Amino acid sequence: MDTLENLRNKIQGAKDLKSVTRAMKALAGSKIVQYETAVRSLDDYYQTIALGIIAYFEAEHIKGIVDPNEHQPKSVETVCAIVFGSDQGLVAQFNDEMASFVSASLKEVPGKKEFWVVGDRVQLLLSDQGFNTSKLYPVPSDINAVTPLVTEILKQSRENQQKQEISTFFIFHNQPKSDSGYTPVMQRFLPLDSTWKNTLQQIQWPTKLHPQIAGASEPTLVALINGYLFATLFKACVESLASENASRLDAMQRAEKNIADLLDDLHKKYHCLRQSSIDEELFDVVSGFEALIEDSP
Repeated sequence: MDTLENLRNKIQGAKDLKSVTRAMKALAGSKIVQYETAVRSLDDYYQTIALGIIAYFEAEHIKGIVDPNEHQPKSVETVCAIVFGSDQGLVAQFNDEMASFVSASLKEVPGKKEFWVVGDRVQLLLSDQGFNTSKLYPVPSDINAVTPLVTEILKQSRENQQKQEISTFFIFHNQPKSDSGYTPVMQRFLPLDSTWKNTLQQIQWPTKLHPQIAGASEPTLVALINGYLFATLFKACVESLASENASRLDAMQRAEKNIADLLDDLHKKYHCLRQSSIDEELFDVVSGFEALIEDSP
């Protein structure tokens, strides 16, 4: 049975937990702002890079791109999944939904599977589903740590493609919704073949004038491709970080509400128990007073 001292300790513990929840809620909210700002900036940059590549195709009259692995048997292909998750907890079903989405999406993709995972927690969930991770990267702690991670993944992917160890790369990450929440998405990252070209050319050229390339064409294409790959991977990472903090913010808001309800319940119990204790003391005083009156001559 709860005592007044026990209830006081519970109330103080709930207040301390509420303070921690508020601090984590404020931290998640502040991080979301910088990640969402980066996403909006990347949208414009990505659009510019994509239009530049489209302009190159138009100016050089490129109709198709030959894939060197096109005639390779599908059974011997190696497909790499670059999966973005989280290292920290208190993100609800953020990692669980991503792991389930990766598993369901790759069932339709033929070939051997290789996993490059960003985040310990999603890596453990993928391991539980029978997927082995060949490369594990830490989740960036802030926006400044994204560039080194993206640079390293780009370097590793280029080396594997040059050695023809991996034929296709896919990116899996959570993407923030326009209103609230997030949704898991999958996009084809490499190779840059005819499928990629056709997907890219769905973006409409903004004017009726035919584009022209200023300067040497080959260095221009190399710069555009490098910018495109970097922007694609950077955007996926930042959107994942924004989704992670949005999930943490939602979890902290629910926790704060539950703690507030718990505090209300504890305060009611405390006041009821304290009132009962006061009533008992008053009854003892009255009973003693009446006993003294009866015993007096």
